[in-house]
Amino acid sequence: MTHDELLEWSRRAAAWALDYHNGMRDRPVRAQVAYGATAARLPGTPPEAPEPMDAIFADFEAIVPDATTHWQHPRFFAYFAANASPASMLAEQLANAIAAQAMLWQTSPAATEIEQVMVGWLRDALGLAPAFAGTIHDSATTATLCAVLTMRDRALGWRSVDEGLCGAPRLRIYASAQTHSSVDKAVRLAGIGQANLVKVPTADDHGMDPAALDAAIRADLVAGYKPAGVVMCFGGTSIGAFDPVAECIAVAKAHDLYTHVDAAWAGSAMICPEFRQLWDGVDRADSVVFNPHKWLGVQFDCAVQFLADPAPQIRSLGLRPDYLQTLGQEEIVNFNEWTVPLGRRFRALKIWFVLRAYGLEGLRMRIRNHVCWAAELADIIAHMDGFEITTPPALSLFTFRYRDDAATADLLTRVNDDGRVYLTQTRHEGQFVIRVQVGQFDCTRDDVMTVAEVLARLSQGS
Repeated sequence: MTHDELLEWSRRAAAWALDYHNGMRDRPVRAQVAYGATAARLPGTPPEAPEPMDAIFADFEAIVPDATTHWQHPRFFAYFAANASPASMLAEQLANAIAAQAMLWQTSPAATEIEQVMVGWLRDALGLAPAFAGTIHDSATTATLCAVLTMRDRALGWRSVDEGLCGAPRLRIYASAQTHSSVDKAVRLAGIGQANLVKVPTADDHGMDPAALDAAIRADLVAGYKPAGVVMCFGGTSIGAFDPVAECIAVAKAHDLYTHVDAAWAGSAMICPEFRQLWDGVDRADSVVFNPHKWLGVQFDCAVQFLADPAPQIRSLGLRPDYLQTLGQEEIVNFNEWTVPLGRRFRALKIWFVLRAYGLEGLRMRIRNHVCWAAELADIIAHMDGFEITTPPALSLFTFRYRDDAATADLLTRVNDDGRVYLTQTRHEGQFVIRVQVGQFDCTRDDVMTVAEVLARLSQGS
C-alpha cells in the first residue's frame, strides 16, 4: 500500500467507522460467537504474495465486527468502560501517522513536552496539589508495578537496584482485600512474593481499617519483617470500595512507608469538585494513578501516574546508557526513565484533543449524568420482585442479586445472551452478584434504563 492508497482507504475506514457507531445499538453488546470460530475463518499460513486491499477490507467486514464485544456500545455496563470519544480517535489517527517512538525528549520533543503539560492540566482538573508531577503509562497495572518497585528499593536503601533481593529482609506490602489484582501481580513481579502482600481487614463500608493497618505493620516489625509500602484502593473494581485515604496515609507516614493510591476508575470523577471529599488527604500520597481511558473519553491505553517526587521512582527505574544520552543536555526529562518500557507511544496527544474538544464542563456533565442514572437504576431494581441491591451505588457502580446464587448466575447468562446490555459478575461477602457500572461515553438515560427492562422481562417465570 502506498500513501496515496492510504488516503483512499482511510476515507473508506472513516465512513465504515461512522456506520459502525451509528448502528451500534442494533448490535448485541457482547460477541455472540463460540470459542475458536474466528480463528477457523482465517488461513493457517500467511500469504506469499500481496493481496488486494479490497479483499482484505472485505474480510475485515465479514469477520471482525460480529466477533467483537463492542466496548463503545452505549449499553456496555460491564467491567469499566474503555471509552473512545471521536476526538480521541482522531488524535490516535494522527499519532499513528506520525508514529513517533517517544522514548527520549530528542526522539519526540512534542510528545515529551505535551505530556508534561497534559499531566499538569489533569492534575489541576482533579484538584491535586500543584507539586505533583507525573507521566503517562499504558495502564494502571504498569503504574502500580512502578510504585511497588519503588517501595521495594526505597525500603532496602536502594541496595536492591544493584545487589538484588538475595539476603534482603522479608518485605511487606499492605493493601485491602478490595484492591485490584494488579497489586497482587506487582508484588509477584517485584520479587516480593504473594505471601508478603498483607490484605488488611476492612471496616463496615468495605474501606481499609486504619487501625488494622497500623496493627499489621507493628506485628510485622515485631516479627522481623520489613514494611515497605501501602497501596490504597479508591473505587475498587469489584464493588467500588473506597479506602479512607487520609487516615491510611497518616498511618503509613507514621511508619515512613511509601504510599500509592489506585484511583484507576474513580479518579476521573474527581474533576467534579463535589466528589473530592472521597479522597480527602490524597495530596500527602507519594503516587496516584488514574485512567482517563475509563471515564474521560480518552482512548485506551492511557493511565496517568502523579508523583509527589519523581526522584525515587526514577532511582528505581531510570537507566541511561551511552546510546540513550542527549548530548549537551544533562537534566532533560526522558519519560522512559519513569516507567518500565523504554519505548513509548505519543499518548498525550489524545488527552490534549479530548480536553479541548469537550472541555472540563462537558466531561463533568457526562460523569454527573452517569452517577445520577446509576442511582436511579439501582432504586428501580431494588423495588423489583426477587431483586436485592447488595452494594449501593459508589459513584456509578452498584451490585445486585436475584433470589440466590444459582438464579443470579442464570439470569446473568440470559441477559448477556439476549445482547441488549452487557453486565458482569463478582463475588461479595460470599455471594454471587451482578455488577452495573455506568460509564460509556455516549450512553443516554434510556440506555441505562434498558437494564431494568431486560431484567424484568428475563426474570419473569424464572
